[in-house]
Order: sequence, then C-alpha cells, then structure tokens
Amino acid sequence: MSDHHHHHLGGEHHHPSPASTALGPLLLLPSELLHEILLRLAVPELLRVRSVARPLSHLISSPDFRRLYHLASASSGNGPAAAWLLLFKKLPPRDAAIRGFHGPSGRWFRIPVSAILAPAVPPGEDLYFLAASGSSFLFAANGRRELVVVDLTARVARRLPPSPLGPRGTSSWRRFGLKLVADPPGSNRVMIPPSARFLFAELVNNTPFLFEYRSEMDTWQQSEAVLATEGSPPPAPDGTYLCAAHAGPDCVMVYSAPPGGADEPPVFFRPRFPPQNAGDRLHVYGDGSAAVVRSTTIDDPSRTRVKVVTGVDLYGFGTVGGDWELVASVPGELVEGFRRPYAVMTGLLAEREGVVRLVLISNCRGAWDFVWLSYDRARREWRWVPVPDWGASKGLNMAGIAVSATFSRLWPLASASTSLQ
Repeated sequence: MSDHHHHHLGGEHHHPSPASTALGPLLLLPSELLHEILLRLAVPELLRVRSVARPLSHLISSPDFRRLYHLASASSGNGPAAAWLLLFKKLPPRDAAIRGFHGPSGRWFRIPVSAILAPAVPPGEDLYFLAASGSSFLFAANGRRELVVVDLTARVARRLPPSPLGPRGTSSWRRFGLKLVADPPGSNRVMIPPSARFLFAELVNNTPFLFEYRSEMDTWQQSEAVLATEGSPPPAPDGTYLCAAHAGPDCVMVYSAPPGGADEPPVFFRPRFPPQNAGDRLHVYGDGSAAVVRSTTIDDPSRTRVKVVTGVDLYGFGTVGGDWELVASVPGELVEGFRRPYAVMTGLLAEREGVVRLVLISNCRGAWDFVWLSYDRARREWRWVPVPDWGASKGLNMAGIAVSATFSRLWPLASASTSLQ
C-alpha cells in the first residue's frame, strides 16, 4: 500500500464539504446505532468525523461518549486495544511522517509531523525517532546532536537543552533504557505544550546515574544511583525501571520511585537469569521486564543460513534488587504463527496498565517483518496481533520505532483548527 492510500491523521490540505455531504445519511440514524458505529472507529477517524460533521462534534467530544469509548476498548478482549505501533521512515524533514499501526482496527495511519518540526529542525537534518508517550514524540537530531520533542496536541516542537553528558548523536540514544512520560490520559493538567518527562540511565565512570528532563522547568536533573539492598523500598506501580547497560544476558538496571513520593535516591542492581540451555538468544529489556527470544539456525532453499524463532519467554522482578523470574512463555501454537526466517532481529518492550507489549523487528534479504505480542497480566493471556505489510517493507530505511499506549490526549484538546483530520 503506497503512502497516499494510508488513512491520514493530519495533513495540510482539507476539503470538508464532500465528506460532510457523505456523512449526511449517517446523521439520520437512530442514536443507538450511531453510537455503535462511532465506537468502532479509531481515534484519528473520530477526530476527522468530528471536524467535518459539526452535528457530531458535540457528541464525540462529550465526556459520556469518551467514557463509553474507553470502556468499549477495555472490554473488547484486545490486549493492545488502545495501543499503537509507531514507525518513522527516514525522509527529508519536509516529508517527515510517523506511520502508525492501530491494533484493534488492523490498519496503518500516516501522521504528518513535518509542519510541526519545521520551526525547530533545519532542512536536511538527520532525524531518528526514539520514543513516544500519548501524543508526544521524541526525536534525536544527528546534525545538531540534540533532542527534539514534538507534541501533536499543541502542534509544537521543542528543542531540549543538552543533557548533562553534553551533545550526543543518535548512536548514543539508540538503545534500551529510554523513557518518555507525557501527561497521562484523562489528566486535568492542560499545559501548552503539555507536560513531559524524559528519563534515561547510563554508566558514567562505571557508576550508574539517572538523568531526567522535565518540560515544565526545561531543565535536566541527575542523580547517582545507589546499590539496592534488602532494605530498598518495594517497587511502586508507577515507578520507573531503566536499563543502564547491557551485554547479552548481563545488564545493570536502575529503579526510580515515582515523582512526588518519598525522596529516595534511584537504586541499581544486576539481576541474573536462571540457568538456561545454550543457544541463540536475543534479550529485549523495557519497563522492568525482559523478553528472551530463542532461535535456531536453519538452511533455507536460497542456501543462506537464516534463523527462526523457537520460543519467547517473559521475565520480571519479584523485588527490587532480585533476579529475573519467569513470568510466562508464549504458547507454541502462537510461535508457529510468526515462525518466519530472519537474518537479523531487534525488539522493544513496554508495559502500561498491566499489559506488556513486545515488538520484534526482523529483516531477511532486505524485507522487514514485525511481530507484535502482548501479555495481559491479569488474564495471564498472550495475544499475537498480525501487522499487515504497508507496502514499504522492502528497502525500508527505518529510523526508529516505538509503542504508544493511547492517543486519547488528542481527544479533549484537538479541534478542527489544529488540522488533525
């Protein structure tokens, strides 16, 4: 599917009249049926409907409808009901766009960010997409060696001051252990630009440090992590785990209590995995979890040696400072569904509201493949979300990938004037 066939969230050209006319019969439907139809749409589609059909604007913007939409998503049985897989393709800044795959609808959307980036990013800048949270996207600019945060809600881009470690190129950021936290959905804080925190942990002279940027003050804070002991505070549900360093199965984890709690310094520890059989393993870290992807090498018809996944295990912590503990393994029949040859593989891992999301990105002979798995802790259930090819997997020059749990912050703040159609 070429870019111009994508569903669009955003765009500079908009002609509401034909769409308004086409929606005419929809407005004549009984309210119960109208609700049923609207509840099946993705948030970008709801925003577009709201912008072109004024009679529906009040309904879609109402707190009652937003609550119904959230409940419908939560009860749909879809682990990643509100989640998006976001991918950035390397293009000139004037063409910059995020491709977003919406799990429940099974469709790709195009989210233009070029107009928002323009004031903060000079032409020809080499951008890399690092992280996402709600409607906030974080980029690394390789030319200026700085960070840029984009917020779709306020349609603003902000250049961050240099981190305490100084100006850094994209190669310094492309690793596990970054965390972008925007105002949570339903927050009553309406700031322009919306509040955001960016955290990362790193070894400095072999000592783990936590670095945090806060947009309200536009400043960085840094704190040295102390070794976790038996008396370390128990992990809070909204605390932050960051991977400071890793090499194969060995890693240094840093845990930071949530802001506003006790004034405890971050702690670090070196968790170990239980004894495992030798073999090819990929370790993916994120939000206090680790995924271990087991593979084996095969000979395929083209006589090139490639690998296939044989199993995926999810690990977590029982206590801060403890070792890795097996949480759940992906059922064998699910693994068979995405058991395709690959030459190289990487991944990302994120958790929100009790759902762990694992995305595996692999390449075989120039073609990219995405495997999206989610684990619902409460239901103890794995789901595999098929990601359809959007027509650019061959030769895709990918410049970053992220998972964002929701775009719901766009809802109360976006309006027709924001061009989010």
